[in-house]
Amino acid sequence: MGAGPAPTPIATESDEARIAALLSRMSLERKVAQLIQPQINSVTPEEMRTYRYGSYLNGGNGGPYGNEYAPASDWLKLADEMWDASTAPLANGEPAIPAIWGTDAVHGHTNVVGATIFPHNIGLGAARDPDLVRRIGEATAAEIAATGIDWNFSPTVAVAQDDRWGRTYESYSEDPAIAAEMGAALVHGLQGKAEPGGRIGQGHVLATAKHFFGDGGTTQGVDQGNVDGDIARLEAIHARPYPAAIGAGVEAVMASFNSINGTKMHGNKPLLTGLLRGRMGFTGVVVGDWNGHAQIPGCTNSNCPQALLAGLDIYMVPDDAKALHASLLAQVKDGTIPMARLDEAVGRVLRMKIRAGLLDAGAKRPSQRVHGGDLALLGSPAHRAIAREAVAKSQVLLKNDGVLPLKPGASILVAGRAADDIAQAAGGWTLTWQGGEDLTNACFPGATSIWAGLKAAATEAGGSATLSPDGRFDAKPDVAIVVFGEKPYAEFAGDRKDMVFADSEGLDLLRKYRAAGIRTVAVFLSGRPLWMNREMNAADAFVASWLPGSEGAGIADVLYGRRPATGRLSFSWPASCTGQPVNGPDGALFQRGYGLSLNQSAPVARLSESCAILDARSADWFDLGRLGAGITARGGDVALPGLRGTGGGITARGIDRNRQEDAREIVFAPGSTLTLTDQGRATGGFRLVYELANAPTAPVTLTTGGKALDITAGLTTSAGKGWREMIVTGACAPGNGRTLSITSAGPLTLRIAKIARQDIPAGVDCSF
Repeated sequence: MGAGPAPTPIATESDEARIAALLSRMSLERKVAQLIQPQINSVTPEEMRTYRYGSYLNGGNGGPYGNEYAPASDWLKLADEMWDASTAPLANGEPAIPAIWGTDAVHGHTNVVGATIFPHNIGLGAARDPDLVRRIGEATAAEIAATGIDWNFSPTVAVAQDDRWGRTYESYSEDPAIAAEMGAALVHGLQGKAEPGGRIGQGHVLATAKHFFGDGGTTQGVDQGNVDGDIARLEAIHARPYPAAIGAGVEAVMASFNSINGTKMHGNKPLLTGLLRGRMGFTGVVVGDWNGHAQIPGCTNSNCPQALLAGLDIYMVPDDAKALHASLLAQVKDGTIPMARLDEAVGRVLRMKIRAGLLDAGAKRPSQRVHGGDLALLGSPAHRAIAREAVAKSQVLLKNDGVLPLKPGASILVAGRAADDIAQAAGGWTLTWQGGEDLTNACFPGATSIWAGLKAAATEAGGSATLSPDGRFDAKPDVAIVVFGEKPYAEFAGDRKDMVFADSEGLDLLRKYRAAGIRTVAVFLSGRPLWMNREMNAADAFVASWLPGSEGAGIADVLYGRRPATGRLSFSWPASCTGQPVNGPDGALFQRGYGLSLNQSAPVARLSESCAILDARSADWFDLGRLGAGITARGGDVALPGLRGTGGGITARGIDRNRQEDAREIVFAPGSTLTLTDQGRATGGFRLVYELANAPTAPVTLTTGGKALDITAGLTTSAGKGWREMIVTGACAPGNGRTLSITSAGPLTLRIAKIARQDIPAGVDCSF
């Protein structure tokens, strides 16, 4: 590709002198633009040329020119176009500052087809090999740089304390020391430098430690929720990885969605400025998360001076960049935002770009830099070899009755729908935000499924392998390997109410083979430890494989003894079905640090299979578009047969969730109440499946058994996150009675798919 225009040459003074000189020559409009980060689905090169935004990003479902499966060459092409647009000469000698592109490459450059997909962080925490993580960072950086992207929103250094959290797999460990060690290693690999203040290495990319802080400690594991507690204790756990990342030279820190003791982190000046910059000495850029500033009370996507005043430097504002630019500009002009604070934030952005070498005279277009345009780096044999090593090192052997390692010449049956499903093995943040769904193996050129890896290993060992997704077989095998686990998810879509893995596919197959006298190996794919007592009882060997990614042959390497089983739990494993996570030694079946070697034949004593959650009696009050027998609904005093119609300020209509009119949209007028009544005998707590597009604007209460429960905060946290589950137990609403009422003081639109009365085990929290 031909050379594009270079940035305005900058003198060779010290970095601080260069920054001061640039600020003195920049217009107010251009300064404000440096703090705004739209997504590629909402900004064009032409708009970049006009506004000169400081950075831009691709979202989890975003791709060049509206194609999330765009070839790597298109990613590079767009990067060059944005570079050209942002560096086009400006009038009156104003410096043209290149824009930088940020991406969520959280386990490899996995937004791009053909890239190497490494294990998610939970697996790397089990491997606990900092040098391996550093090499993964180097490989990821090279693949990112090949496509012209400058900045990676990684590593996640969350310290997950409640495994019900949907982002647990993005955490290296429940132990902050492990999270700190692994996070710093990835920063070294991504940036290619060891000292703060130095330039990042050529062919490397900017790194981001996230999410500051407390994302892994929210109450009940609710993503983007609140973290309660003594601030010093919270810092000791959740802020501990950040000094290590800062010491490794990390250039950016991302603010978290969550609140600390009720204050949203995007607006938390004592922590963003006082702790991060003051006590920790961070001098880089604080970037927001996806419209995270809008969650600050009084803010919207397009209007939020509070975030900048609290310490945010870059607003991640995917679709409202122009409106935010206008409001920030006005707020600087009217004094709401002091000019000194604006220059401070812009200076930090410029400093990061200097350290990336992008403001040097002769700085090159993305396609002309080290690794730029070398698309053969994506999924290269060398990078896949690192990923395969990482897969092998992350496998944790929890049980082995002598069936492993597999013997040469053995005939194996590889069963389960996940065995030949690369998307399931890769999990969320893979090609699409949530991963899975419609992704087939054809979407992963060059990748190796778990089945393919086992088949090759069996053949090389002189044996045979048969794939059976449904578990059927003709000839009795020597060993059956059952591959099963969680379906892909990301962020709040993965939040759970308990730790029970209820899908019985793997369990049924393991029991079937045991009854047939066939030795079995369970290979469990998951983003967290889950209660697996039944499956462990049924299997001769049990392997926690986590989310291994694109190089499934790494599992075969361990099962056949080509590599040792060195993985050790970085999270404790739950022993009982209580609905609660363990996250600590008390009550753990396997404590953090546990894991068997292949030469250890260690049977596990038969485990209790009693599970009150699975055994709980349930009575549906509303499900699949119908009220249950003996259940009536009304708005105020007006009956709503079938939970339809209008009355008492309530309007209920049928909507489609999974099938025709299987759910209801309930519109509340201010002050109205929806009531469901059981004409029979009512027992137990409630489970509600609901969706709320927008947060309540006034208090909302749920009343049952004469007890009114304020659910406003829970609904606010859940708003915009798709279908959620609400649990109401005696812990928060004593004396559950025959009626369930929801009252909204303001206008509210609530969608409901299911309301069930259920025996909920003691100790289960009320949650949203």
